[in-house]
Amino acid sequence: MTVRIAGDGTLHLDGLCGSEEAEALLARLIATPGATVDWQGCTGAHTAVVQVLLALRPKLRGVPASAFLARHVAPLLNRPPAGGAARLEA
Repeated sequence: MTVRIAGDGTLHLDGLCGSEEAEALLARLIATPGATVDWQGCTGAHTAVVQVLLALRPKLRGVPASAFLARHVAPLLNRPPAGGAARLEA
């Protein structure tokens, strides 16, 4: 499993985090409000994992090992969330 909990309660994302990891990450973040996610060992993340991070905005520790995540995803997670959901007009 690429999502694990350290003794101090920190969630670690290690290696390639596939789509099957998104549900485990979501459950652990919901069960541990205020948890920190250490993604320094993350070499890649499926978009489902990225979506969980974007939706729940946990505190992140470090820079991911993946250059793509560091360059393109980390800046999104370090910005405040958008002002609300888009509204559909009839």
